[in-house]
Amino acid sequence: MWTLISASPSPYARKVRIALAEKGIPFTLQTEVPWDGATVTPQYNPLEKLPVLILDDGECVYESHYILEWLEAKHPEPALLPSDVDGRLFAKKVEVVCDGMCDAMVIAFFERMREPEKQSEPWKARQMRKVEGGLRQLSTWVDQRQGQYLVDDRLTIADLAIAAFLGWFAIRWSEHGWQTQYPALKQYWEGLEALPHFKETRPSPQTIKDQVV
Repeated sequence: MWTLISASPSPYARKVRIALAEKGIPFTLQTEVPWDGATVTPQYNPLEKLPVLILDDGECVYESHYILEWLEAKHPEPALLPSDVDGRLFAKKVEVVCDGMCDAMVIAFFERMREPEKQSEPWKARQMRKVEGGLRQLSTWVDQRQGQYLVDDRLTIADLAIAAFLGWFAIRWSEHGWQTQYPALKQYWEGLEALPHFKETRPSPQTIKDQVV
């Protein structure tokens, strides 16, 4: 059986967990804190980042976007990318925006963990501008959709990416008012979160003990 190394609230890993479940691929979930002193992450990914998918033969597949591409190539059914070129490119574009927001929030989150006198307000503001721009774009795309899902009215990586980011954002930045500001985006997200494999993977906060910044 394959092993997926993940950090509990990771939106990157959640995309992979949902994809594996949707494709009916059994796996064991191993929870790690990649910056903890006892982490095994560097043994499997030279970049020391999660998630990492470890196959039966010991081969490691890492970085969430590449894992998803790998799964589509190796286990194409059920497909999580649209069949037409434009649809596939759009779904990947949505994933790029969501991953970019995740990256910005991780930077802002760790900046917020620094001692107050060491924090850079301009740096945090720059990251939050990325998030605000991403939320506006997601809201526009959701308003333009034709059905329950974002592309072709069926589940794709675009939906996985959006739900993974918003679910993580809701627990890490609960004070943000996006759910009031973008009610259609909130409704779309809640519809996804009601799906079985999304419910099974809802994130929970993870305690960070080591000083990492």
